[in-house]
Amino acid sequence: MDRLKQIESFVAVATKGSLTAAAQAEGVAPAVMGRRIDALEARLGVKLLVRTTRRISLTHEGSAFLENCQRLLVDFANAEASVSAGGIKASGHLRVTAPAGFGRRHVAPLVPEFLAAHPDVSLSLNLSDRVVDIVNESYDCAVRVGDLVDSSLVSLRLADNRRLCVAAPSYLKRAGVPQHPSELARHACLVLSSDASQSRGWAFSVDGELQHLRPSGRLDCSDGQVLHDWCLAGLGLAWRSTWEVESDIQAGRLQSVLAPFAAPPNGIFAVFAQRKHLPLRVRLWIDFLKHRYGSPNYWAQH
Repeated sequence: MDRLKQIESFVAVATKGSLTAAAQAEGVAPAVMGRRIDALEARLGVKLLVRTTRRISLTHEGSAFLENCQRLLVDFANAEASVSAGGIKASGHLRVTAPAGFGRRHVAPLVPEFLAAHPDVSLSLNLSDRVVDIVNESYDCAVRVGDLVDSSLVSLRLADNRRLCVAAPSYLKRAGVPQHPSELARHACLVLSSDASQSRGWAFSVDGELQHLRPSGRLDCSDGQVLHDWCLAGLGLAWRSTWEVESDIQAGRLQSVLAPFAAPPNGIFAVFAQRKHLPLRVRLWIDFLKHRYGSPNYWAQH
């Protein structure tokens, strides 16, 4: 049995959550999809999916394997396109969406360079902190930060991201450096207001377990950039992403604290609808972002 077909079938079943839905999309019987999954699991010697009469869920090994398979299929499509497209240039309109803060800082500034390299492509950029339905709203690609919700979309990791507790040196000189997350209660913490999206609080790894704390302070705001600015001004501690504060840390404007308790990293992803043939302009855009975000010192300089 074709190994690539097994992988394609596994990705289809995992993303659609159903043998029947995946089979209908390919125009084969569900039993055919089932045999492909069985053959893949037998070849790998590991269980990838847990199948019941009601639903299909991924095992721990299956979740890790899914991300690698999605990346492999994208790379395979790109390899084919690089040969079959030959001298064909990317063209058409590209619709992209990204979180507002991240998009202003790390997506919008890259657009002119991408368009200069591909003069027959036009681009619309939507910056919004809501989770945009890229299929029903006709977007080609979304850039998303953090843990992804289960969906039928394809995700490709562009870079790692980590949340850090940071403060300006002036604040730490005045208030002292916390040595344990439990000490946050006596510090001025700059937090997102209750109507913002950071609903679970600040995450720390304590004694091998992930804990979420809800520190309080005299200042809160619904806008993360304002919290960043207040932190730079020495008004307190903030819990920010590396994409936002890495350059400040490198320049000495901010200092990371509680580093031994930092939560595990999440990711920065390109997310797009599953298609057999992704338009060349979309593939080139995703490759462009991955190349830029993967460049040495990118995050320290931006």
